[in-house]
Amino acid sequence: MLLLLLLLSATAVVQSEPVSGQLKNGACECPVNSSIWLFPAAKYEAALQLVQTCGDSLEVLQAKVRLSIQRLPHFQALVRNLTARLEIYQYLTDKGLFSVLDLDRLGQEFQKLETDVITIHTERNTALTRKLSKEVSKLRIDIERLHTSDIINMKTVKEKMRHLKNRAESCRSIPNDFTSHCFKGLINNISTPVTSRVSPNGKGYPGSWGKQAQRNSPAERDSYWVQPLTASSAWGANMYLYPSYEDFMSATKVQNFPIAPVTNHANSIEGPSGVLYGDAFYYHCYRSADVCRYNLTSKTVTRVTLPGTGVGFNNKFPYCYYECHGYSDVDVEADETGLWAIYATLGNHGNIVVSRLVWYGEVLNVTQTWETTLFKKAVSSAFMACGVLYATRYVDEYREEVFYAFDTVSGREDNSLALPLQKVAKGVTSLSYNPTDKQIYMYNNGYLLAYQAQFSSSS
Repeated sequence: MLLLLLLLSATAVVQSEPVSGQLKNGACECPVNSSIWLFPAAKYEAALQLVQTCGDSLEVLQAKVRLSIQRLPHFQALVRNLTARLEIYQYLTDKGLFSVLDLDRLGQEFQKLETDVITIHTERNTALTRKLSKEVSKLRIDIERLHTSDIINMKTVKEKMRHLKNRAESCRSIPNDFTSHCFKGLINNISTPVTSRVSPNGKGYPGSWGKQAQRNSPAERDSYWVQPLTASSAWGANMYLYPSYEDFMSATKVQNFPIAPVTNHANSIEGPSGVLYGDAFYYHCYRSADVCRYNLTSKTVTRVTLPGTGVGFNNKFPYCYYECHGYSDVDVEADETGLWAIYATLGNHGNIVVSRLVWYGEVLNVTQTWETTLFKKAVSSAFMACGVLYATRYVDEYREEVFYAFDTVSGREDNSLALPLQKVAKGVTSLSYNPTDKQIYMYNNGYLLAYQAQFSSSS
């Protein structure tokens, strides 16, 4: 009622009129029109209708508010769920990894690929290079269509480019003796451990171990080595060398090589990454994107920076799967074809990248690089054998499984493997293949294990 009175008072118009009067019997008599004080029935009806309309609208609004309050927890739960699901991909935006409209950068990458393919075709001019040139020309058409329309998927184009890059790398400088050593097919069986012992440095430290990996090496031909990570299970400064298998098993005649004066030196070892190849020990350099070469004779260190945008180090892209193996970002390996570095880059979205290392003319170089689609943190370890990258995953406390292979010659990936690897403890710190005896060496929570690898066809 108060609202009604307010509306009536707000809508009423105050009127005033001049009135003429007459003096009669000592009094002033004035005619007055009392109609101006009549009840405004019409205005009352209009105000009443307005109040009714407002009341109806208010009830509808209150109903909507009640419904919103009921649904709000559901929507909040949906938002929290979506946020949690998308959070793992936030780094793509933070690091600028998923710039699907970055056509300029894509064009620059394609121009480099096109130049490389032209150079390779000019030098070799084989049926393979001719086919590769035709496919690059087709890809150019797709990229040009990207600039004029949105009917070509950027991700598809990038995948085609990655595949062509890998094929171009496979056409480059493959050693002449590659086929004679490695035309074996894939590994199709791995034995139970043929060697087993506790690390001479004890089970308290993670690390890596193995045998001299260079064929017909004049230096340290039959030697074995162990490299423990003594600082925070991440860094090391020493490599221990045993002249023979007997010395290794009995832990005698050990020779200590102090690769760096302290574990936080620029030349110290980061992660379980080493391999003894010829007269040098190769490893991942301390907190860097570099691979180091320590000469056992001159005691000097040479290094090379790995290629790629945002090379992972300092625990950025370690091996993980079941649990992460600290600071295993860069893994240096050796096989019949030479030396390799296995790592991941932001440019390849955290997927594994493989680069071939060559020591020539007192200089350490990277000659070729391949990109895979295998996320490095989804892998417990990896190794190279005959130019093929193999990756493992955790099965249970006493088993690992080789489940993936990438052939650097053909550029093909195979994720259908299921080769078991027996363990004696849960954690695998390092895994490497040795071409001199075709054995796989595992550092398994301080236990040193070796397995015999068998290939689908022997040479």
